Amino acid sequence: MRFMASYDMMETVRNTNQWLGATALSLTSYPVFSMVPNPALQWMAAWGEVTERSFQRMVVKPAWGIRTHTCDDGKDHIVHIETVVERAFGDLIHFRVAGREPMKRRVLLVAPMSGHYATLLRSTVISLMNDCEVYITDWHNARDISVSEGKFDIEDYTLYLVDFMKELGSDIHVIAVCQPAPLTLAATAYLAEEDPSAQPRSLTLIGGPIDPDATPTEVTDFGNRITMGHLEQTMIQRVGFKYKGVGRKVYPGLLQLSSFMSMNSERHSKAFNDQIARTVRGEASDHDPHNRFYDEYLAVMDMPAEFYLSTVDRIFKEGEIAKNEFVVDGRKVDMGKITDVAVKTVEGEKDDISAPGQCKAALDLCTGLSEDKKAWHVEPGAGHYGIFAGKSWRNNIRPLVLEFIDANSDAPAQPEKKADKKPANKNAAAR
Repeated sequence: MRFMASYDMMETVRNTNQWLGATALSLTSYPVFSMVPNPALQWMAAWGEVTERSFQRMVVKPAWGIRTHTCDDGKDHIVHIETVVERAFGDLIHFRVAGREPMKRRVLLVAPMSGHYATLLRSTVISLMNDCEVYITDWHNARDISVSEGKFDIEDYTLYLVDFMKELGSDIHVIAVCQPAPLTLAATAYLAEEDPSAQPRSLTLIGGPIDPDATPTEVTDFGNRITMGHLEQTMIQRVGFKYKGVGRKVYPGLLQLSSFMSMNSERHSKAFNDQIARTVRGEASDHDPHNRFYDEYLAVMDMPAEFYLSTVDRIFKEGEIAKNEFVVDGRKVDMGKITDVAVKTVEGEKDDISAPGQCKAALDLCTGLSEDKKAWHVEPGAGHYGIFAGKSWRNNIRPLVLEFIDANSDAPAQPEKKADKKPANKNAAAR
């Protein structure tokens, strides 16, 4: 499958389905057909509308859609999305609220590079903007990156995080969501040795596979079951002629999307059939629950082949982070060197991707960190998505994370309270 023809074939299938949907919608929209209403034509038009939108959004990067923010003064302030650091494989961006004084809490959200864009964390960003100055890693679609930019594996990813943290300074609090949790931990340990003054004040790891074997799931079983040779032969393709990254080896987003959807094919099939029925009845809209979810879910990006393969091999198969044997640019990274950065882990009780125990393993690796700088929380009844973007995040986890940040912040406005600070793992779920 490592050929441009395979990549172009998938794009051809996607393009054809988008065209079929558009054709069906256009055909049934002829005014002459309205003279004799026909339920079959109405259904065909609805099918065309849903099909065209579904396949079109697969190659479109979603917009952040964060235009204004209501501040304490009751006014809507314009939100400017500014690029702080621009790099080939990803940027560091800042959500600056115009006319608002900079917030004392400064948060860096490390978004996953796992097939979806950073906009997957849109609701997380919005929820944090009320109380924080928010920065986020905005990873690029590998199909749009020229081969002349070279490779990008998990070591390069880690060094990007190191550079981003250095740029933001030590008064930053880092929150890593899902896939980047182990690499964010490694980046912090790397800074602990190379430039201790550039370390963040706190590190919150949410649902990440620090030790995938701590609590096996279907994802970890897949990583252990498949060989690297088989994975490279079946999952890696070269970008076709349509995109700037022509010739680059990638793990295609469309291939990953097909795998995701096949795991819950009955649920997705029902969701689309129901949406077609709602469209026939005139009950669907651009921003209904179905479209809000699938506009994001179906928008996928290609991952650099080196990043995908090294993640499976070194994080899941070899467990280099879990064994504290991770090497970056020829230098062994020792998690035990983290002595000043407070670390908190957050897990969902019903997380079937990164099950409870996988993320908490980070605390055992931080042997140089005192217990009062360690915290953990397991959210009852929460799945993977809920711990960073759902109701569990909004109502329970976000307040705990903000408390953790405040407990480990040297904010000058509250020097008199410093001596009375509670331990970092004061959260009820730490017991």
